[in-house]
Amino acid sequence: MKDDRGIYYYPYPNNKKTRMYIKKSEGVIWFRLWNREIPELWDEHGWVPYDAILQASNIYEKSHSNFDPRIAYDIEVAKALLGEKGGSYEKRNP
Repeated sequence: MKDDRGIYYYPYPNNKKTRMYIKKSEGVIWFRLWNREIPELWDEHGWVPYDAILQASNIYEKSHSNFDPRIAYDIEVAKALLGEKGGSYEKRNP
């Protein structure tokens, strides 16, 4: 889906108040969270590269948390929406 902010998907399909916006810049997929009930989240959250999501996921995994950032920040959904074909996420080469 797309609106004035850009391309987005619903990270929690049952909650249409929260959207995950995505973009690709310099070979990296970026994510940004928006919530209708917390509009300041858009400014506070900022764009986050997928590599940072993976790092956060490792931290949550080590803490034995039930939250997995890879679910909300879904790289496969992002790739599909951005029109990328198959394969897993690869870091860009500097």
